[in-house]
Amino acid sequence: MRSAIVLVGGAARRAGGREKYFFTFRGKTFIDRLIDTLREVVDETVVVARDPGQCERFVHLNDVRCIPDIRRDLGPIGGLHAGALAVHGEYVFVAACDMPCIHPGVVRLLFDAAAGYDAAIPSWNADMLEPLHAVYRTSALLGYLEEHESLSLRAMVRSLDTRYVRVEKIREIDPDLMTFTNINNLEDLESIDPSAGRGRDDAPAPY
Repeated sequence: MRSAIVLVGGAARRAGGREKYFFTFRGKTFIDRLIDTLREVVDETVVVARDPGQCERFVHLNDVRCIPDIRRDLGPIGGLHAGALAVHGEYVFVAACDMPCIHPGVVRLLFDAAAGYDAAIPSWNADMLEPLHAVYRTSALLGYLEEHESLSLRAMVRSLDTRYVRVEKIREIDPDLMTFTNINNLEDLESIDPSAGRGRDDAPAPY
């Protein structure tokens, strides 16, 4: 069984307070695009929100569970902890909600690369990694998250038996490396699609 965790609990400050998962790209919201992609690759997807109120914003996602952080205000580390406790797969793909172009073939590559390791992490170089576009062994993730001092994802990755997957290998599947596109603000969104909408008309209002 293969699982996925999507982290949506950030405060969206870098997006002007707008919730990035409801931005639209090529006719779909970020969250809908991401969930549709993951359905091609994994058996279950768990969305991790900051609180139960935020979970209510994802009731439209069929066959997807949304759970709140258990340990709050820890950033991605807290979301990973809650998600790892909730999933059932031996390995889990982890993604941030502001990555609308994730490639299913790249996700499959990372699952295959992780076999026998604690993690498979895309690597641009020794210092530039993609820990929120990666596959982890669920038990290893929980083993680290149950007792740790640092909130750094880099520290977590370095503590695991990690296989680093060079972006040159990923480029064979995704030549433009669009899978790593990360939207931090409205200007980033317009740079990849000048006609992109800035949020669904029927999306819940930000708070």
